[in-house]
Amino acid sequence: MSLQNFEVKNKEIRNAFLEIKQNHPEQFKQRLNFSWSNWGFGIETLTETADRLEQAGIRYIELHGNHYGSNLGYNAKETLAVLDQHQIQVSGVCGMFSVDNDLSSNRAFQRQAAVDYIKRELEFTAAVGGTYLLIVPGAVGRPHAYDQMEFDRSVETLQLVADLFVDYHIKAAIEPIRSAETSFIHTIAEAQAYIKAVDHPGVQHINADVYHMQVEESHIGKALLAAGEQLVNLHMADSNRGALGDGSLDLDTVIMALYILGFNREGRYFTPEPLGPGGDPYPAMYGKPDKRSLERLVQQSVTYFRTREEALLK
Repeated sequence: MSLQNFEVKNKEIRNAFLEIKQNHPEQFKQRLNFSWSNWGFGIETLTETADRLEQAGIRYIELHGNHYGSNLGYNAKETLAVLDQHQIQVSGVCGMFSVDNDLSSNRAFQRQAAVDYIKRELEFTAAVGGTYLLIVPGAVGRPHAYDQMEFDRSVETLQLVADLFVDYHIKAAIEPIRSAETSFIHTIAEAQAYIKAVDHPGVQHINADVYHMQVEESHIGKALLAAGEQLVNLHMADSNRGALGDGSLDLDTVIMALYILGFNREGRYFTPEPLGPGGDPYPAMYGKPDKRSLERLVQQSVTYFRTREEALLK
């Protein structure tokens, strides 16, 4: 029986992985850095979040970029005190871009809000030792275009703060998001085109998300390989946007692609962000958390992931 098209691509990735495993086993000594994006936990204290992650053996966190105003969001000193207590380091910060702070908006007030927001988050990210700030070129929850100039406005607006990424030594990680949630930049290739248009050394990296990639990419593994050195963080969820192992995602192929890239090194992160299905996930940040469900979500995801990783590497 002949292979299906996606199986042919899976086989190519597996063969490349096995070749490296056989000829360069030293490249597999370090495991992938497992992080967690916490904004989907809703309204709970950072101490509660850190307790949950520590119990699961997770040593990195992607913090909710919640500095929506000068008086809002995590305090850097207090944040570090909590995380240090739980032996957790900050991988990066998840920038949150809605219609209120849309880089591509046709209203100057909203673009200025995006500029001010990025400035606040860069200062915070640097203060807590994060390595990247996630940037969404267009608002999440707005799947319909303003007009034909939103790409250009977004590029122009991000260029206004691009120097600051260099100044703070923070990577701007552009995230492609499925077309049900944003009006443009849906694929790795489109993110690369956006980065090229910004044309700045401070804006050179990508935050991919397998949930979005299932819809927008022809093959997740191949798209990850196409991202190459630009890939700095990978958001994870299973096919149902739930815990890893709850759906039909081919996690093995994702893991093998990442090892082919040499993603198992410092400054690169594998970060679950299981938010559940729906067109606009942002309301989850204000939800009332179900502690038991969140504990299962975290424990199952990290256990299933490490089990599959070890099965591939042994």
